[in-house]
Amino acid sequence: MTPLAGIILASCSEPHFQFMSMVLSARMLESAFVYRTWQAAFAEPKFAPVLANNDLRKPRRVLDVGCGPGINTAHFTGPGYLGIDINERYIRDARQRHPQREFLVADVRRYVARPEDRFDFVLANSFLHHLNTEDVVGILSCMRSQLTSDGTFHALEPVLPREKSIARLLAQCDRGKFVRVREDWESIFGQLFEPVYVEYYPVIRLGMTLWNMVYFKGRPKL
Repeated sequence: MTPLAGIILASCSEPHFQFMSMVLSARMLESAFVYRTWQAAFAEPKFAPVLANNDLRKPRRVLDVGCGPGINTAHFTGPGYLGIDINERYIRDARQRHPQREFLVADVRRYVARPEDRFDFVLANSFLHHLNTEDVVGILSCMRSQLTSDGTFHALEPVLPREKSIARLLAQCDRGKFVRVREDWESIFGQLFEPVYVEYYPVIRLGMTLWNMVYFKGRPKL
């Protein structure tokens, strides 16, 4: 165990949880700058399986759901990209940082692309663990309807470890209240998509596993 890990474990009492919740409160993370700063150390390790298993120059049209302030945008170099998020401040920041890309303030459940404008790559990066299971299934159904016949759905989500660990403690402190165990994610994704590739992996910093993640790539079930 690293010295930092020992400090975190020793301090993870209930008051410590409350302190972390105050420091990383939902209100603070509504700021695009605070959110980007918080994500800076983790965004690339979290996204690594997508880069390793896809050529992101090839998608014709990308739908980035819950895109935040454009955390994923620079990875997509093809002609068509649309990032949507319900947070106006995130979208305003994303437009300033990526002026050549298209962004929209929208609820994915109310966004409907024309058949000729559907997407062959739909991404949900660390978005679904903010929603209860009924809402997740509804949103996945909407995402599936936005895909072309040859399109694929891609999700990156934190996984709740069953054993006591730093990763479990940090997952419990996440502002998303629905970090799920492995079997729950598999059940949810499997309702609407056939898996093409699934990877479980750690996000490691300073010798510690800070998050356990799942990358799911799937095609719509017929």
